[in-house]
Amino acid sequence: MKHLLLLFIVGLFTVNTFAQNGIVVFQTDFGTKDGAVSAMKGVASSVDPSLKMYDLTHDIPAYNIWEAAYRLDQTVAYWPAGTVFVSVVDPGVGTTRKSVVVKTKSGHFIVTPDNGTLTLIAQSLGIDSIREIDEVVNRRKNSGASYTFHGRDVYAYTAARLASHTIRYEQVGQISKDPITALSYQKAVLNNGKLKGNISILDIQYGNIWTNIDQDNWKKFNALTHSKNEITVQIFHAQKLVYTGKMPFENTFGGVAVGKPLAYLNSLMDLSFALNQGSFADTYHIQAGNDWNVTVSWSK
Repeated sequence: MKHLLLLFIVGLFTVNTFAQNGIVVFQTDFGTKDGAVSAMKGVASSVDPSLKMYDLTHDIPAYNIWEAAYRLDQTVAYWPAGTVFVSVVDPGVGTTRKSVVVKTKSGHFIVTPDNGTLTLIAQSLGIDSIREIDEVVNRRKNSGASYTFHGRDVYAYTAARLASHTIRYEQVGQISKDPITALSYQKAVLNNGKLKGNISILDIQYGNIWTNIDQDNWKKFNALTHSKNEITVQIFHAQKLVYTGKMPFENTFGGVAVGKPLAYLNSLMDLSFALNQGSFADTYHIQAGNDWNVTVSWSK
């Protein structure tokens, strides 16, 4: 009897950990100049007006699947387990790309086209399971003739039904055994005394360069020398060298004079590059994406 009670308690805890919590967070490349985002929220409110709805961002550059992947990875872990995310950056809308709901190992749900948007979340949080959306039942009524706004007709509708417990996760659709569509990119590595990584994103307001080289890799690299503070940074786009420069590593921007370059650990504790009170990205014409890479070595 005690064993049965223990199993019940454990099972109840597991269900609650992964249960939807009535929160829906939206991300798109739609912008807010027209009514597209409002239409999505209207559909969700029509399913359940008590849902709590928030915006991650609607300023993803048009068609930029990589940035959508990054913003999810930057944000999802900070929300409570059970939160349902809708990410719609969907240049292939209406084609054969899959519409899915992913449950992460952390207990979050992501409703999105399977077009690469899940690349980084799969690495950081892990994927518990993937279900392909059954549009026969999980599609807004009388919307079947529309092929270009699945964000409203499929994703917002399905997310709201899931978040509000109108449907269980198992009712989204059949389990997909296919791996997610993943974008290729340079993972952070330390090899032969050099750090290599990807330029994941720009700190767009200030023009700083954010890489995926984490604090642990930086510490290992830093341990290779005790007498130097200047590093050489090489930036590549599509394997073509577009920037080479030297800079110190500093904890704060004020560690160098105004206009001078520095390396630092950003708020996510990843290696980054900046010009003090200037835009590194604009000055050196640097962008971000899965085809932008960086190599870091100690200056001679």
